[in-house]
Amino acid sequence: MDRLDNTIRPYAWGSTTAIPRLLGVEPTGEPQAEMWMGAHPGAPSRTPRGTLAEVLDADPEQELGAAAVARFGPRLPFLLKILAAGAPLSLQVHPDLAQAKEGYEDEERRGVPVDAPHRNYKDANHKPELICALTEFDGLCGFRDPVQTAGLLDGLGVASLKPYVDLLHAHPEDAALREVLTAVLSADREEMAHTVVEATAACTRLGGAYAPYADIAHHYPGDPGVIAAMLLNHVRLQPGEALFLGAGIPHAYLKGLGVEIMANSDNVLRCGLTPKHVDVPELLRIVRFEASDPGVLRPEATPDGEEVYETPIDEFRLSRYVLPEGGADHDLTRGTPQILLCTAGAVRTGEHELRPGQSVFVPAGEKAEVSGSGTLFRATVIA
Repeated sequence: MDRLDNTIRPYAWGSTTAIPRLLGVEPTGEPQAEMWMGAHPGAPSRTPRGTLAEVLDADPEQELGAAAVARFGPRLPFLLKILAAGAPLSLQVHPDLAQAKEGYEDEERRGVPVDAPHRNYKDANHKPELICALTEFDGLCGFRDPVQTAGLLDGLGVASLKPYVDLLHAHPEDAALREVLTAVLSADREEMAHTVVEATAACTRLGGAYAPYADIAHHYPGDPGVIAAMLLNHVRLQPGEALFLGAGIPHAYLKGLGVEIMANSDNVLRCGLTPKHVDVPELLRIVRFEASDPGVLRPEATPDGEEVYETPIDEFRLSRYVLPEGGADHDLTRGTPQILLCTAGAVRTGEHELRPGQSVFVPAGEKAEVSGSGTLFRATVIA
């Protein structure tokens, strides 16, 4: 197995302190948003044998196992991250596999450069993802019941929101949500900015259930995404709790530190809270207009001490081990590739002792026994 040297991405929304605190190093003063673990071409992990991408390319079946290669091709199908949100991320949604293939092929056929700012589909893959909180973690996930949202908007006392309140009461659920989101994102920018300013002042004054939206508006003043965000469920995860974000579910991460795992894709359709391109027609094609519970996940314990976060996809499988002082060793040997990540304490595997924020790549079938006292996350695939 190989110790991983991982890249930290300095996106503007990143916390300046959360990742340094986890790693036990001094902050640089710059935002540190994500630490990537995997073979994504944008920032592949480094190993003593070269980048992880180079290692996998040299002998896919040896590193990934025959079953994983047969199922997903000669690549690692997931990307593991530590994510540290100090400010809200963009409000976004991801396509399903068929939509991603269709969108990618269409943009390729039209000759849209892959690095063009208005390009929606960077690849032909879907991007389901799971976020597991390491600290208290705030996010938005899925549409709230339209009638409840109507009450929330009406409570602001902003006259220009009244048409949206009426729409949410007057139509069936899917039509109501579609019409309101379409209206918000298609409205005159100057008029909408004025509405957002009024709504922000009311959210700040009222506090309580409105407080998360006041904070969002502080970071994105005048952005239509502030009103779009109010259509969604606000959820606060406690450490160890998780959210699974499937295709078509609008969401945004707001604040906190977590372990994130996703299918290896860059396909994002944005709804707001961003200076980047918002393709409203394509977004409306992708979004699932249905109210839903955020569905907070808690891990399912197995007899050997593994705690598994169950999801309906096979490109990744995330679990954790909480190892007590003086506890038994655990054999994590598996016929699929694994990344093991320590987030607390000190955990030994093979010749490597892992401290918080440190990780290793374990090839398929490689012996992997772990011991020590701490928390270890295990990322692999189902093949």
